[in-house]
Amino acid sequence: MEKILKTIFYEWKERKLPEIIRREKDLKEYLRVKPQKIIAITGFRRIGKTYLILQLIKELLEKKDREGVVYVNFEDERIPLRTEILTDLLPTIKQTFQKLPEILFLDEIQEIPGWSKWMRRIYDEERIKIFVTGSSSKMSSREIPTELRGRCLEIKVSPLSFKEFLKFKSIKINFEAASYSENEKAKVSKALEEYLLYGGMPEVVLTSAERKIEILQGYYRTVIRRDISQRFKIKNEEGLKALLLLILNSTSYSITKLYNTLKSLNYKIGKTTLLNYLSYIENSYFMESVFIFSYKIKDQLQYPRKIYFIDNGFITALSTKFSKDFGRLYENLVFQELKRRADYQTEIFYWKNRAGREVDFVLREQSKITRLIQVCYDINDPVTRDREIKALLMASKELKCDDLMIINQDIDRAEKIKMKEIKFIPLWRWLMEQ
Repeated sequence: MEKILKTIFYEWKERKLPEIIRREKDLKEYLRVKPQKIIAITGFRRIGKTYLILQLIKELLEKKDREGVVYVNFEDERIPLRTEILTDLLPTIKQTFQKLPEILFLDEIQEIPGWSKWMRRIYDEERIKIFVTGSSSKMSSREIPTELRGRCLEIKVSPLSFKEFLKFKSIKINFEAASYSENEKAKVSKALEEYLLYGGMPEVVLTSAERKIEILQGYYRTVIRRDISQRFKIKNEEGLKALLLLILNSTSYSITKLYNTLKSLNYKIGKTTLLNYLSYIENSYFMESVFIFSYKIKDQLQYPRKIYFIDNGFITALSTKFSKDFGRLYENLVFQELKRRADYQTEIFYWKNRAGREVDFVLREQSKITRLIQVCYDINDPVTRDREIKALLMASKELKCDDLMIINQDIDRAEKIKMKEIKFIPLWRWLMEQ
């Protein structure tokens, strides 16, 4: 154990850090959190958590030496998944560098048995700032182990925002401008189509067009194998894959419908197992379910739940029904951006009445409905326009909310309709607002 760790630490001393494109999220402010907390950086696999850490490390090394800032990647195949590796960690650091670090960065530590108890002991006994990352919800605020409750602060990392995407693609736009030139609009429009189709996973954004699908499919296979099947010891992997294909080709689901469909395809999966599988998929950050808005919990549990994926690229790479369904891609992208902008008080629902009128997003903060949002790729068709507006006005009346918005392809204006103001805003402009 000690020999392995020493080799890794000597490599760290000599390691040249990669060139990094700065992201909007800045971890530096979390160095000053009082009282001191363990900073847990969570999110989907390959979403950029490590590079976010390295971004902070590069800044720290401008003022500190390597002995004060130590990074360990627990996905290094040389590191055994045994508790003893953690027991030996700090003594070996001290032996190698002649002192303990001021700041310790631990990448993907959650697979080591006993990691949370070890971290609690270090937090209590040593004056070391600790940053950890995790690609499963073991470190999320929902599943954080009991011994770390109150000692951990979760920072969720999302795929690149549209602004970050433009930066990664070296497309320069003045975000502060009151208006945009036709040339800027054309550049943004072309970039938005790529962003809609292939998403904001950093490696995918930076790679050539012909490799994007291959990389996304590789991520997907890794998530099935490591973050779902291996972690939760799933025996019926074929049933899991069938379930994933069903939800990838759907915009909503109910347990009964999924159960019946899988049964008709000769997959023997009970309803309880099905619920477990869906929770495992969500725990990997791959998918999120949105409930219908109702003041009755029974209705929320009974009605179908809408499905949104962590990144649009997976819809393009994996959906068998995909044929540039921009309506679905628009809606998935808006959901992810709403999640990125939401604080801990914001809840997201959808609304639907008995007549089948539907509003895509209902935002609630505490007990108040704050905004209703429709997402429509092409609002110019009269039938589509009438349907979207009628649903929005019905929901506005029922939920007593007057902040109404339709995110669309190209219309950019506010209209007064039946004494209510509805703001029409193009997706690209909305994405660049914040």
